Amino acid sequence: MSTVVTVASIHDYNVSIQQPTRHPLVSVVDFAQVSPLPRPPQVQALRFGFYGVFLKEAINCTLRYGRHAYDYQESTLVFVAPGQVVSMEEDGPDYQPQGYALLFHPDLLRGTPLGAALHEYTFFSYVVREALHLSGPEKHIVLDCFRKITHEVQHALDRHSKRLLVANIELFLTYCVRFYDRQFISREVANTAVIEKVERLLVAYFASDQPQTNGLPTVSWLAGELHLSANYLGDLLKKETGKTALDYIHAKLLALAKEKLFAPSKSVGEVAYELGFKYPQHFSRFFKQQVGQSPQHYRSLN
Repeated sequence: MSTVVTVASIHDYNVSIQQPTRHPLVSVVDFAQVSPLPRPPQVQALRFGFYGVFLKEAINCTLRYGRHAYDYQESTLVFVAPGQVVSMEEDGPDYQPQGYALLFHPDLLRGTPLGAALHEYTFFSYVVREALHLSGPEKHIVLDCFRKITHEVQHALDRHSKRLLVANIELFLTYCVRFYDRQFISREVANTAVIEKVERLLVAYFASDQPQTNGLPTVSWLAGELHLSANYLGDLLKKETGKTALDYIHAKLLALAKEKLFAPSKSVGEVAYELGFKYPQHFSRFFKQQVGQSPQHYRSLN
C-alpha cells in the first residue's frame, strides 16, 4: 500500500521538488526547471492542503485518484482540491516531470469574490478520467495565464499584488469553464450515451424493489453507477438537458408518481411507499411543490 503524505503548504510542495518559494500562497511550477527526481520505492499518494492545477505533458506518467488510473496524453489539465488524495506513478528509476502546475492556497482567496464563488468551478471535484483535454490554441491561452501569474509572483509585493494574482487566477478558471463547455459539446455522442444510461438506470431502479429498501435514488448513487463524479454528471446533464441531476431524477419520479396515481386501487400512501418515500406526507409535499396540487386533488381531477 502507498503511504499518504500530506503536503499542507505551497512551501512544502516547493521543498519536495527543490524549488524556491517566491510567494507563500501561490506558485507556478515549470517542471522543465525541476531536476530529475528519484522514483519513490512505492506509489506515493499526496494529500494537498491547497488547490492545484496540473498541465500534464508526460506520456509516461500515470496519476491515480482513488482506484482509478488515467494515462495522460499531451496537454491535459487536472484539477485537485484541498483534501483530495492523488498518487502518481512514473516509469524508470528517475523521472523528469513535464508540464506545469498552478498552486494556490485558499487563504489567498479569503475575502475576495473568487473565494466566495470558487464552489462554482465544479471541475475541482471531477475525477481524473474527467480531465480537460486542451486544443493547441487553448494550451497557448493557459500558458499565457500562467506567465501572467508567474510575473506577479516574481514581482515585488505591493498593494496591487493580491488583487492582480486573484484576478489572473479567476481569468484562468473562467477560460477552463469555456474549454470544458467545448469538451462537453465535442463529446456529444458520448454524452448522449450517458443520458441513455441514466434513463435506463432510473427505469430499472423504480421497476425493482430498491425504492422500498433503499429509498429514493440519489445523484451520488447515479454517478457511482456510471463511474462518474457527481459534479461531472450534474454538469453534463445541465448542458445536455437544461436540468440538474437532481431535477432529472425528480422529473422521472414525478412522471411515475402521476402514472401510479391513476390506479384507483392504490392509496396515496402506497404510491409513496412504492416510489421510495419514507413517509406519505413527504411524497405529498414533493408532489405539491412540483405540480401545484396535492396527489389527492390531482387524482380527483384526472
